[in-house]
Amino acid sequence: MNAQQMPDASALQTQSTVLAYHMAWKHRDLEAILALYHPDIQYNDFFQNRTLALQDLRAYVTQTLPRHPDEYLEHTDRIRVDGDTAFIQYQTALQGGGQRVVFRSSEAITVLEGLIWRINEYASLVREAPGASQGSRAPAISKLGLSPRQLSYMARDLDDYFQRQQPFLDPELDLQAVAAATGYSRNQMSYLLNQVLGQSFYRYVNQARLAYLLRRLAEEGAGAAVDELAASAGFNSTSAFYKTFRAHTGCTPKAWLKANCTRTRR
Repeated sequence: MNAQQMPDASALQTQSTVLAYHMAWKHRDLEAILALYHPDIQYNDFFQNRTLALQDLRAYVTQTLPRHPDEYLEHTDRIRVDGDTAFIQYQTALQGGGQRVVFRSSEAITVLEGLIWRINEYASLVREAPGASQGSRAPAISKLGLSPRQLSYMARDLDDYFQRQQPFLDPELDLQAVAAATGYSRNQMSYLLNQVLGQSFYRYVNQARLAYLLRRLAEEGAGAAVDELAASAGFNSTSAFYKTFRAHTGCTPKAWLKANCTRTRR
């Protein structure tokens, strides 16, 4: 490599600092992350329309650190360095109610005196559930104070709560009760469901009820008391149950049971 191809000292220092920052995030080391911030750091989160200083970043980083060993966070390009600035790109996925949406994020990180002095973070929703609204997303999300990674946590927490506690069995379940049980505000939960996952609260709940009911029907077999099982699954309206069943299976419960029993005998 000749002299013209050698990276300059600024680029080498930037690469070293940003790599250390990247590894601190990967290892979920809060103190190591904070130690790399310059006293005059300015962190611009354009997705939330927020600017944070050093005193804000402990709480911010704590809320956005990976919480699960299998958290989906994929870097889509190598770290690129240009003088005192490095660029990182990654994407994160949200799962919920049978939907999967993906956020793509990028960070421009500027290094000064071996510490991170500026971060400009951008994020966009690049694939979303059918029917999710694109209108006025940025103003709404900035008021709620949620990053893409926090939205991912919300989706996981909501799914875990429904899987483990089965609150949908209560026919009187409402959005406020779910928000309180999972530790989020009603507005935050509503935003996740409607604007990101692209479905209403009651559609999400009825999907969970239906999944539970299908398991029960498979256990009971062709002689299952469908209406009774639907009521025990949380459906408090027979018409709403049959509408939901047909919409998601394409057939009536009787036809589903017949097909299910046929498959079982084979």
